[in-house]
Amino acid sequence: MLHLTAPAATTRPQPRTRDADGMAVASFILGLLGLLVLNLFLGPIAIVLSLVSLWRGTARKGRAYLGLALGVADLGVLAIAMAASNTISWSL
Repeated sequence: MLHLTAPAATTRPQPRTRDADGMAVASFILGLLGLLVLNLFLGPIAIVLSLVSLWRGTARKGRAYLGLALGVADLGVLAIAMAASNTISWSL
């Protein structure tokens, strides 16, 4: 009797997981950059990217959570700076 075996599974990550890992790293970088400039735009983008990467099952959960925290911090810094300067935007 002839038995055919399936080829050995490769260790390469699935495209969906690899994309999620990239989104986790991107959310971290954008959240960090958002603390300095364009926090009104970069903060929400970092939040969305981190949530999507967590939903897709990223292997880099720590980076995704850091991106989420930094995105929220971006918006918090903007709110505090706007309240302190009594304007709609802020500058250094």
